[in-house]
Amino acid sequence: MNSGGIAKRLINLALLVLGKVPGSLALTNIAGNAMFGSISGSGIAAATAIGGVMLPLEKEQKYDEGFAAAVNIATAPVGQLIPPTTAFIVFSAAGGGASVAALFMAGWIPGLLWAACCMVVAFFYARKQGYVIKRDKLTAKIVGKTIWDAIPSLFLVVIIIGWYFYLEKFTPTEASGVAVAYAFILSVFIYRTIKLSEIPKLLVDAAVMTTIVMLIIGASSVLSFVMSFTGLPAAISKLVLGISSNKYVILLILNIFLLIVGTFMDMAPALLIFTPIFLPIVQSFGMSPIHFGVMMVMNLSVGTITPPVGNVLFVGCSVAKLRVEQVMKHLIPLFVAIFAALMMVTYIPALSEWLPTVLGLLE
Repeated sequence: MNSGGIAKRLINLALLVLGKVPGSLALTNIAGNAMFGSISGSGIAAATAIGGVMLPLEKEQKYDEGFAAAVNIATAPVGQLIPPTTAFIVFSAAGGGASVAALFMAGWIPGLLWAACCMVVAFFYARKQGYVIKRDKLTAKIVGKTIWDAIPSLFLVVIIIGWYFYLEKFTPTEASGVAVAYAFILSVFIYRTIKLSEIPKLLVDAAVMTTIVMLIIGASSVLSFVMSFTGLPAAISKLVLGISSNKYVILLILNIFLLIVGTFMDMAPALLIFTPIFLPIVQSFGMSPIHFGVMMVMNLSVGTITPPVGNVLFVGCSVAKLRVEQVMKHLIPLFVAIFAALMMVTYIPALSEWLPTVLGLLE
């Protein structure tokens, strides 16, 4: 799907809705990242695909390049929360089998909240700078074609979430296999954006990516065993609980710790190493694994856009052809908005638990 040319169609759909709103191109970038992220589950893919299309358009409309790049970077990780995403699958594996279906549904509202908070910042900045585009009057034909072009791409989410979680026709592995087959048909025969001769290269790229992930998981599993053998998790748990018995203070400490960890470690190893350590702590004062899983993934997602190892940050700067220091000053207000969203998700359990509870996935 990353190579299938869907980014432009999703952008057109977002721009159709946002239109003449101040900063509509920046807001479209955010909406595009959320939609594309929900399909690819990758912040890097969203920053590259959506940013590669939107940043030149924003440059044409005289947007500040640092601001445009910052908006793209700050919202690219939203796909780590909006399903389907591998982050919750890894958390489930590390956290004693928490329901993947419940985690997937729990990520919707926090993911959209992240995007919405960034939209507020982008809107007010754009209104102050006078970023309003002029466009031709929309016709029913244009509106219909835009929606029709985007539906096949968005239907991939329906295949995975609908058929697996609601109709229970597939296991997770079978659902992903069907999604791959659907993406192949869509990209090769309907959109015709991928040639059959390009398939071997895509397969090699997928194999390399999977190998890297499995090596990380293997090394993390060894480290987790060593940590458990030495009693380090129990020592850390004792240390945290020794600082304070107030659950709100403990959650703040865990947030700060995870934000720091996320700046130095990739998502998968961090989840595999620290979930077994921190989950018993939060369960001791009644926090559900679903709520904690969302909070943890959200924290570690922030790490992908912060130096020194933020892969989405550096990829986003590369796409924009800017240095990190040119983007950071514009990222600061967006970081404040993201942190506000994180605090709401941390201290308001309903943001994570309401949707899976309504759908009968969480008691």
